[in-house]
Parts: sequence; structure tokens; C-alpha cells
Amino acid sequence: MRSDRSWVAFVLAIVLGFLFAATQLLVIGRGHVTQAARAVPSLLQYSEDPVLSKAYRFDRGGWIYVHLEGSPHDIGYQHGWLLAPEIADAFQSVRLNAIHSSQRDWEFFRRAAHEMLWPKIDDEYKAELHGIVDGLTARKVKLDLDDIVAMNAFLELPDYYVPWLNERTHAQSQYPDAPKDSGAGHCSAFVANGSWTKDQQIVMAHNNWTNYANGQRWKIIFDIVPQQGFRMLMDGFPGVIASDDDFGVNSGGMMITETTISNFHGWDPAGKAEFVRARKAMQYANSIDDYVKIMLAGNNGGYANDWLLGDRKTGEIAQFELGLKRTKLYRTMDGYFVGSNFVSDPEVMKEDTTFDPTIASSSPNARHVRADQLMSEIKGKVDITWAQIFLSDHMDAYSKKPGADLRTLCGHGDADPEAYPDWDSKPYQPHGSVQGKVMNSKMAGAMTFVARMGHPCGEKFDATKFLAAHPEYSWQASILGDMPAGPWTEFKTGDHTAP
Repeated sequence: MRSDRSWVAFVLAIVLGFLFAATQLLVIGRGHVTQAARAVPSLLQYSEDPVLSKAYRFDRGGWIYVHLEGSPHDIGYQHGWLLAPEIADAFQSVRLNAIHSSQRDWEFFRRAAHEMLWPKIDDEYKAELHGIVDGLTARKVKLDLDDIVAMNAFLELPDYYVPWLNERTHAQSQYPDAPKDSGAGHCSAFVANGSWTKDQQIVMAHNNWTNYANGQRWKIIFDIVPQQGFRMLMDGFPGVIASDDDFGVNSGGMMITETTISNFHGWDPAGKAEFVRARKAMQYANSIDDYVKIMLAGNNGGYANDWLLGDRKTGEIAQFELGLKRTKLYRTMDGYFVGSNFVSDPEVMKEDTTFDPTIASSSPNARHVRADQLMSEIKGKVDITWAQIFLSDHMDAYSKKPGADLRTLCGHGDADPEAYPDWDSKPYQPHGSVQGKVMNSKMAGAMTFVARMGHPCGEKFDATKFLAAHPEYSWQASILGDMPAGPWTEFKTGDHTAP
């Protein structure tokens, strides 16, 4: 009997050894970085690595929740290791979009990241970026530090640095299809308090507008516990250290979001990258004044935003319009601020943009009108449920007709037959709202918010049908996928598993 058991054990060991070897050969044989990243290391290896012992990920409601904790390098390593396949995939989308829009090759962006951005990055975030690369390397993803820094700047280098450089070097004729300014805006949002909300607490809502290829990948919920500064819960993009559409809350009580300033121009090559300042402000700001101070320090003009802020400790809200030459801070204990990529301050508008507030048909102006309409109709009743309705709204205030397009708060460029010259936007462009998030003061105190992946209205984008109908966007075929809408889903710090 003992001999039989020994023989079975011997055979089983051989079989398991063969399967392990075959698995390793299969992984090694696949040269593509994404497929190599998808090889799942053993649970034993994962649990015994001290750097990874506090980190984890799980899927919920179409999102990927990632918990990161430790030193800057450890947080970066965990980020790179846990999200290696998503980073490798997102990199392809970022790279193709940047090359297509700017008419520059990827080496141009790597060089800008290395020579212009990297020297001004805080040591803490240099260590975190190095950690991401080390985590990717451990998962056999071949992206280096310049790739990752350029990827972190994917919202500021193509849309802000390139137009400035073209103008400065008189290169517009050499790159006729490159953007002349920051062009299309990103996002619809509001923050309200006092008599405007149902129970007088702060309510904040935001939907992210971007091209669908990047947007379908903007599906990470980051729970970050750093050695210094505040704990953060924010949405984000794989491989990027800031939220980048900038919705989040920290344990100091700051509630944060933004919408971009349309038609912005200007860049300071001696300044600090926006993604670094935004991450630092999320991590260290304990008040509205703190946030403003951090964002102003080293302002390079990149990814210029109207920041919508709330301090749950005081109940105060603010709008911080951050241009390069001019800035303006509005704040109130009883009111609201909306964002739809318009410009509020006349000086910012004059000095930093070519924005025209008189074009009623433009997306920022039409959405501004609609946002004010909704706020006035619901005064005193604004809550989390209504905020979700706001983000899903399909009324075009210019045409005065219902129907999703680029003038509705829930934007659907793929359904819009119009071109928008002020945004350099073409008919049926696959661009618009790609997800939404909502929170109030009570939720911020508990470090939680609700989020929906995909169009906040719940409609699905079908990439196959879209590309068949609009072959002019076939250059995106390798990166553009379906974008189904998930359910509104709650996330909080310390979540561990999908329910």
C-alpha cells in the first residue's frame, strides 16, 4: 500500500513539473509585452514578496480596484506589477493617439519626458515612477522610464506642449494637422453646498470626457496609503500616478475634481509637470488654500483646468481657474460651481485662451447653459441620486431638443453629425463621456464614492458597428473596443473583494 502511494506521488510530481515547465515555456515564447504580462505568477510568489504583501486588486462593476501601500518605490512597484497587462495595453492607446494627433513620433515624447519633465519631478514621485518600471520589468513588460514619464504626461504633452512648440518654432506649416491649442475640453462637473443641496452638505459629481479608446481603459480605482501625506481614493488610468481626470478624496477631508479650460494656449518649459502637481495636491492638501498653493508652485500651463474643490471639514467649496498667466479663485459657503470647459474669469480668458463665450452652439457654452438650468430647477434638492441624473443628461440646450451629442452633459461624439471648429472636432468623432463619479461630504468622511464605468446614461458603445459605419476612424481599429456601461458601484478605502 505504501509502495502504491509512493508511485502515485512520483507520477503526480512528474506531471506537475511538466505542466509548470510548459507554462514557463509558453510565457517565454510569447514575445509581445501584453501577453507576457498576462502570465499570472504563482500565489506563493505573490504572497511571499514583502513589497507586494499589502497590495491587491479585484474587479467590480467594470472597474479594477487596486490597493497600494508603502514607500514611494513600493507603491510604484505594486502599481506596475498588479496592473502590468493594463499598462501595456493602455500604452498602445496613448502612443497611437499621441502620434496621430501631433504628427510626431513616440521618440519625440520620450525625449520631452527625459529632458524637460524628469529633472523637475519631486524625488518622491521619481521613486514611484522608477517603481512602476521595476514592477513592469518583473512582469516582463518592456517599457522604460522615459516611456512611463511620457505616458504620465499624455494629457499635457500632445495638447499643450506641442501647440506651444509649433508656434514658437513656426512649425505649423510642417505639421498642418497638429492641434493649434488645447482644443476639445474634457468633462462635465459640479460642486454644490449650503441651501442648494438636500441636507446642506457638499455634493460633487464629475464625468470624464476623452476619446473612447483611452476612456475605455480609464477604469482603475486607486486606494493609496503613502508613507507621508494623506490616504487617497481616486479613479485613474493604468500606469499614471495622478487620477488625471482628477476625481478623488483624501483623508484630510479634501474633495477634488476638475474640468479643462477649452482653447488654452501657453506652456512654460521650466515648470513642473501637471500630473506631478495634481498628484501632490491630492496627497498633501489639507485645505482649499493648500490645494491652490501646491498647484501654483511650478505651474507649467499643462492640462489647464477649472478645479472644483470641497473641504468637508468646513463645508466650503471653491472653483480655482488655473491659467498660466492668470488665475482666479472663487469660493462660497452657500452656492454651486459647474464645469463644462468654459472660461469664467475675463482675465484668464483674455491672457490664456482664445475661448469665445458668445458661440451659443459650442459644446462648453451649451453645456454651461444646461448645467445652470438643472441647478436652478433642483435648488435645495441636490443629492447623490440627482447628481447621477445630472451626469446622464441628454438635453441639448442649444437645439432645445433631447438627444445625446457633444452639447449634452453626457457627451456622445459618436452620435453627433456636426463638426465643432472651435474644438477641432470632426463629425461622429468617438469622443465624449466615458465614466462618472459622485460623492457627498458624508461619503468623503468615510472615504467612499460611487462610480459608473462607461457612459453615465448607461448606453453601450459598440466599436465594431461604429467602425463599419465610420471607416474614417479605422486608424483606431487596433485600440478601439466596446465600451459597455456598468452599474453605479460604491467603492471605499480598504475594500478587499467584489461582493
